Amino acid sequence: MTDVDFRQTSYPASGPQTTNLADILERVLDKGIVIAGDIKIELLDIELLTIRIRLFVASVDTAKKAGIDWWETDPALSSRASRSALQDENRALRERLEALESKTKGESPERRPK
Repeated sequence: MTDVDFRQTSYPASGPQTTNLADILERVLDKGIVIAGDIKIELLDIELLTIRIRLFVASVDTAKKAGIDWWETDPALSSRASRSALQDENRALRERLEALESKTKGESPERRPK
């Protein structure tokens, strides 16, 4: 009699592995994903309108590693940047005011515009 070996020598084929939304989101935030596009409207070689669309989906740490940190300097998104922008604007306005005042001090009172 012969012995018959019923053991499988190869592993059964596995089906597609399922991943849940949390796994996908974790991968995207860890690696990052970029979607970019431009829309230009021209008439007779004159550019009338350009819309630039840039979408970068990543975690803050991944974005900083990629050198992207614009939200820290955008006054619309950062209170610190907003204060800095206001301080710069106030400084520029004060300089202009001082220049105008020093200019009008040299004029005689009857020549000053009213």
